[in-house]
Amino acid sequence: MISEQERIEGVFSIERLAKIGTGTTARRVKQTAMYYAREVDGEKIELQGLNNKNVPFGPVEMITKDELLADYLPMPQLFKEVVGNLRSVQKSVARGDKFRKRGENFTAEYEYANALNLDEQNVRANFGIGLCLLARDEEEKAKKVFDRILSLDTAFSDDHKHLFNEYGIALRKKKLFGQAVDYYRRALGLSDDDENLWYNLARAQYERDDWAACAEAVAKCLELDPQHAEGRKLMDYLTKKGLV
Repeated sequence: MISEQERIEGVFSIERLAKIGTGTTARRVKQTAMYYAREVDGEKIELQGLNNKNVPFGPVEMITKDELLADYLPMPQLFKEVVGNLRSVQKSVARGDKFRKRGENFTAEYEYANALNLDEQNVRANFGIGLCLLARDEEEKAKKVFDRILSLDTAFSDDHKHLFNEYGIALRKKKLFGQAVDYYRRALGLSDDDENLWYNLARAQYERDDWAACAEAVAKCLELDPQHAEGRKLMDYLTKKGLV
């Protein structure tokens, strides 16, 4: 698992001192943290913590191979279980995506729920359930799901930006323009460098006849990507109609 010829992939643990209690009762105790480790680029190791069901979750940390081998203890007895759980989550999410695209929302939600049973912070599964609820017009339940997504540290990685856009577009298609605007604003408050989020905010503002806000959002889109075709088309339309 850690030979020089093969890429490192495995479960590792590390002992750290943690402070518990306050004031005169405060004391430091040793705690063991478990990680799924994967070599990604020569000397770089990707570390992700394990939840209580032995599934990688949460933010990813990068360390060097030397740091891993010096400070962390390999736990080969857990590797098969962790990889099996990880693959179960991935397969459930993939099946959920497949059923949702077919319009089979109840079956899709079942698959997403299986994934969340192992990894409740899985971003794709949370998004999937939210989109299923929205497709069934269960707007309040969907809102709770997406509020939860906005609290996840891992939700705002590049891998998930298309999911934010997909949800906002779904809101817009349901003619929930006010909710779409609120959603995009919240998403942009945490990740404001995505030109597509800005463009879709502009589209939602356009549907509300808020021309000034629409122009402001599409201008931000074009500032980030001057070649954004849809953004350029929208700005040209606003200019031609004298709306800006």
